[in-house]
Amino acid sequence: MRVTLLLLSAVSFTLHAQVKFEDILKGPGDNWLTYAGDYKGLRNSPLKQITKENVSSMTAKWVYRVPKASGLRTSPIVYDGIMYVTNTNEIRAIDAASGRLVWAWTDSRSKKEGVNRGAAILGDRVYFVTADVHCVALDRRNGALIWQKKYGNIEDGLYASAAPLAVKDKILVGVAGGDTGMRGYISALSAATGEELWRKYTIPAKGEKGSESWGKLIEYGGGATWLSGTYDAETNTLFWTTGNTWPDFYGGDREGDNLYTSSLLALDADTGKMKWYFQFTPHDTHDWDAQSWPVLVEIPWEGKPRKVVLHANRNGFFYVLDRATGKFLRATKLVEKLDWATGIDANGRPIVVPGKDPTPAGNRVCPGVRGATNWMSPTVDPTTGWISIVTLEQCDVFTSSSKTPEPKKNFSGGGAGPKPKDLGQFFLRTFDPKTGEKKWEYPMTGPAESWAGTVGTATGLVFVGDDDGHLVALDSRTGKHLWHFNMGEGTFASPITYAVDGKQYVAIASSTAIYSFGLFEPVVSTPVIKTK
Repeated sequence: MRVTLLLLSAVSFTLHAQVKFEDILKGPGDNWLTYAGDYKGLRNSPLKQITKENVSSMTAKWVYRVPKASGLRTSPIVYDGIMYVTNTNEIRAIDAASGRLVWAWTDSRSKKEGVNRGAAILGDRVYFVTADVHCVALDRRNGALIWQKKYGNIEDGLYASAAPLAVKDKILVGVAGGDTGMRGYISALSAATGEELWRKYTIPAKGEKGSESWGKLIEYGGGATWLSGTYDAETNTLFWTTGNTWPDFYGGDREGDNLYTSSLLALDADTGKMKWYFQFTPHDTHDWDAQSWPVLVEIPWEGKPRKVVLHANRNGFFYVLDRATGKFLRATKLVEKLDWATGIDANGRPIVVPGKDPTPAGNRVCPGVRGATNWMSPTVDPTTGWISIVTLEQCDVFTSSSKTPEPKKNFSGGGAGPKPKDLGQFFLRTFDPKTGEKKWEYPMTGPAESWAGTVGTATGLVFVGDDDGHLVALDSRTGKHLWHFNMGEGTFASPITYAVDGKQYVAIASSTAIYSFGLFEPVVSTPVIKTK
């Protein structure tokens, strides 16, 4: 029996209010119902109370310190005035207007610890994963356990960290552990019971299509799925990125492209059947997995509107793919420090510069081991169509072993790879997907240690967590700095925006706490009438 910790505080819930699939389809408003705000990964809100003209008056409304937290990755979910945030093996419900704890649920018997990126919500339930590869369904109103299902074995080198994705009557979950030897997959669980409805492996079994791309090594080839995906309701297609190959920096026993690692998979949401795939970095030897957001937009292309997927990749290139077929359309550079390839050819394959693989003595390559970007969420401005992406200018010395190491079964997870030799510099950059042109950039001045993303609003604002412990507001058209607040510690998650009782808030997880900001409201005092 799993152990549940339940803390209760008085709070009012709308009677019988439930989150429907159609509610999530509508995208954000007062509520923020998915990790990315909507199914397409646009991460932009229609809320208009906070503007370029008044954002300078924003102030902290509340701070909730998460007990024992360190390096929080959670991107909150908000529904009906309640915020749901996760930490290692636990989820907390917080009053989104006051920061008061409503309830908390902790799995104290989990066999593993590791970072957690957030929750999903559907019906009257919230869902999240524990590090030892269980999916948990709780009553969102009181934290009561409804079901808990194991969907993987830590003995196979797995752990779990991704925010689940709720689609129709399914909860989509992934697995992590690709840096130490495992076989990645995406599972679809019944939202009602937790029963596994389908599973799609990211590494083919021996004899299956794609297995010929693995040479001698395939069983523990990596391809982790530690970031949740996006969804096109029109075609019922999931878009899910896959992790790096294993071993990360030695490819001697895995000759070939190593399908389907460092790729984007387009899957039928009902069956898990693959519709198409696109591999960004064949035979990756630099730990450049594809775990950053596949963003779904429509842009003019050769005189006609075209539905595409935008993807900013760790290998340093910004890709535009046809959404229906996966056809490569264009790639442009995300970063200036890029020396492993001279470009991307007409088929979407990198034009590799010889001599850039890791060596036992070390080989300096750009981008570095953390990549040109990572899980930091981008945002799309619907008025311009521009996309804002956190990028890292950094090189690193990559070293390799001389043979394939043994898989590590007890890896706790949570790291971002070897410590880089070159700290580098973060920039928030905005690109026009129609041309690939960089429109503006905002340089960050911290120690290049944070991993925060962005959120945008209908009033032309972009909020981003910088690498020096600040939440920053910028003009989405110019990149002009408009406001900032120093939280005093690093950020590893993306901000969100929501509204309660007509008041708009912007929230973000710092390393140890949840901060929520809103417009300054002067205190109106009641005059005191003196009597004799």
